[in-house]
Amino acid sequence: MRFVIIGAGRVGLRTARVLRDEEHEVTIVELDTDRIERAREAGFEVIDGDGSREETLERAGVADADAIGALTGDLNVNFAACSIGKHHGLRTVLRVDEDYRDEVYKKYAEEVDEVVYPERLGAIGAKNALLGGSIRAIADIAQNLQVVLMTVSDESPMRGYSIEEVALPGQARILAFGKAGEQMGIPMRDDSLETGDRLAVLADFDVLGNVRQLIVGDEVTATAGGV
Repeated sequence: MRFVIIGAGRVGLRTARVLRDEEHEVTIVELDTDRIERAREAGFEVIDGDGSREETLERAGVADADAIGALTGDLNVNFAACSIGKHHGLRTVLRVDEDYRDEVYKKYAEEVDEVVYPERLGAIGAKNALLGGSIRAIADIAQNLQVVLMTVSDESPMRGYSIEEVALPGQARILAFGKAGEQMGIPMRDDSLETGDRLAVLADFDVLGNVRQLIVGDEVTATAGGV
């Protein structure tokens, strides 16, 4: 596939590297001289120009691309680039900083395909590293919703019960289930929970503690302040 990345900062350059490592074609658009030099030294094709301007994106080959990632620290530039990308029929990904969360949901999110929050993604990774053990956050769905991967432990009150018998709080749902060592899939009513089995659960932040206690058990009591 062919991608246009707006911004050769920390987020943009790392994203470009991941895409290139998977053998996709990547063109970067950047204004800053130092960042342009750094990206070119890393072997990327870089277009020197303003990513919010259509003529710049045309030089970057937006007409032939599959998707555009607007990953600068400037929300206005990112949104303008996504709008141009959408006009050309591309998949659009808009980067925003945490401070813009409410504004983006109200004004921008419906206009693009995906909104990414690098700070929040980094926080999820750090949180997982700190907690370790049987709980891993997978993704934030909204300001109060998170998908969490939990592993059934010996201390789980639900060990030996079936999926149908697991009574989660009203704001929580089991999205996927996998036996220990097997791939996860659609949870079946008669699947039984045994040590090492994994569940992907969508839950409101307010009930995550209760969900953890039901599925993982007493080993997480010390982290009950929040995943």
